[in-house]
Amino acid sequence: MSARGDHAGVLAPPPLIYLAFLLAGFGIGRLIGEPSLGLAVEWRRGLAFVLVIGGLLLDGIAAGTFRRLGTPPEPWKPTTALATGGLYRFSRNPIYLGFGLTYIGFAVAMDSPLALAMLPPCLIVIDRFVIAREERYLSARFGAEYEAYKGRVRRWL
Repeated sequence: MSARGDHAGVLAPPPLIYLAFLLAGFGIGRLIGEPSLGLAVEWRRGLAFVLVIGGLLLDGIAAGTFRRLGTPPEPWKPTTALATGGLYRFSRNPIYLGFGLTYIGFAVAMDSPLALAMLPPCLIVIDRFVIAREERYLSARFGAEYEAYKGRVRRWL
C-alpha cells in the first residue's frame, strides 16, 4: 500500500457520526415535542451517568490496547499492528460499542426517546460505512492473520 492510501478510507470520524445522529434525534424531538422517557430525574441521571462512564471506560481500555501496540486507534491513520487481545478477544469493535453506550447515556440524560431511536440507524451507518471499510483495509493489510481473527471474534458482540 502506498503511504497516501495506507488507511481505512473512513470518510468521517466515527465519534462525529454518533454525535450527528444524537443531536439530530434530540433536535427533531424538541421540534415535534417528543414525550419524556418517563423516568424519574434521579433515575435518569444515575442511569445516564453509569452508561456514559461505562462507555468512556470501554473506549479508554480499547484505545489503550492500540496505544500499547504502538498503532493509532483513529481509522484515518495507518494501522501498524493488529489488536487481538484484551477486549478485542470478545469484540472486533469495542470502541464502537463504547461509543454506543455513551450515546445511550447522553440520550437518556437529554430525556430524548427520539435520540434513542436514532441509535439503530447510526449503528447501520457505522457498520456499513466505517467498519466495512476498516475490515477491507485490515484484510488487505494483514491478510490471513486478520481473516483468522475475523473467524474467531464477532464484529460486535
